[in-house]
Amino acid sequence: MKRRPRRSFPAVLVALVVLAGCVLAAAVAVQTIIGEKPWISYDAVASALHATRWSDPLPAIAGGGVALIGLLLLVSAVVPGRPTVLPLEGGTDSGASRRSYRSTLRTAASTVDGVSAAKLKVKRRGIVSVVTTGRTNTAGLADTVRAAIEHRLSQIGPAAVPAVRVRVKATRSAS
Repeated sequence: MKRRPRRSFPAVLVALVVLAGCVLAAAVAVQTIIGEKPWISYDAVASALHATRWSDPLPAIAGGGVALIGLLLLVSAVVPGRPTVLPLEGGTDSGASRRSYRSTLRTAASTVDGVSAAKLKVKRRGIVSVVTTGRTNTAGLADTVRAAIEHRLSQIGPAAVPAVRVRVKATRSAS
């Protein structure tokens, strides 16, 4: 199971633009029906469009802009996002949310002796952990944290075992 995120931002953006156009058209139609001067005059828009030639730069720029926006919306809809549910070994419906996966592995890293804080990122190709320690001698701490994370990964049982990278930050210097 690899559930992907919804494409809500492009959908909301398109919906708001369409809604604004519909509201504007409805407001102009109501103003015309009740006999008031409309915000946008049909005659002014029609005469400006009739005066514009295809060889002018304005239609080319406007068409290019609309085509670019359409292409960006199409790409944002087609390109898959980061999975929100990471697949686990076992059945096809077994999975773990990215948040719970990250917090479980961060807990495993922070329980290692000598680690005062742990930050963990689950990326596409692996797991990156940055641990902070108060020790002056950090030799072997990165290997111990990596072993703790890999042990927890073996308990979780992901479908594809990611590579684990650990970086140690010492708050005290060895001088």
